[in-house]
Amino acid sequence: MTPPSFSVYGLATPLLSPGDDMAAHILSAAERSECRGFEDGDVVVVAESALATAEGRVVRLADIEPSAEALRLAEEYHMDPRHVEVVLQESDRVVGGIPGFLLCMKNGTLLPNAGIDASNAPEGSVVLLPLDADASAARIRAAIAERSGADVGVIVADSRTHAMRLGCSGVAIGCSGIPSVIDERGKKDLFGRELEVTKRAVADCIASAAELVMGEAGECVPAAVVRGTGLPVGDDAGVAAIDASECLFMGVALHADPSLLVDGDRKS
Repeated sequence: MTPPSFSVYGLATPLLSPGDDMAAHILSAAERSECRGFEDGDVVVVAESALATAEGRVVRLADIEPSAEALRLAEEYHMDPRHVEVVLQESDRVVGGIPGFLLCMKNGTLLPNAGIDASNAPEGSVVLLPLDADASAARIRAAIAERSGADVGVIVADSRTHAMRLGCSGVAIGCSGIPSVIDERGKKDLFGRELEVTKRAVADCIASAAELVMGEAGECVPAAVVRGTGLPVGDDAGVAAIDASECLFMGVALHADPSLLVDGDRKS
């Protein structure tokens, strides 16, 4: 079978502010882009920091009073105590850290600083993750369908580091209309052996492709259209996650120290 060929189009917008209509900006940008609007089957990728900004998830550090725990962690990990306090408020628990970063569990995901971003944030502020990225993706998808008539998938993407690798790549933290993971188990490999564990993280792969045109700095390209993936657009919703005990990396850590993820215990 011939693999699908796809195209990625960046969607440039003005600088976004709290209260902006994200879907309206995306629709307007798509009309100006080489993609010339939306088609059925397109996948729209939206940067989480831009989306969170439009949703008002911006915190002024001047308004934050650090707790004793935040002051202790800030000294240990060389961070702004106010930033640490916001991280503590946003995370389910802290499991450790390195200078400049706390490693946190949040909504079943292990990530640095609870996903809080100081880049692409107004001076003296930080941007939190969207409150519910799956719901945000569903709202944007519905708005695009209503205003353009196109049935698209929507991914909310973040940039994440990976264990023992240098640099960041795109990860889907919200998804609507397409499967986030495709189960390959039962298919045959090149030598006829049946795949037993393979699942393709297609939403993460699409997010990484989109990040190539969206950038990480001051490009002002907070969204992209990925066309030609061949993925079915339908009722699929949500990003697939697994329990920490099923994760290779966290499973090893839990085996060494089962108290790492004790409910309500912020270990550091």
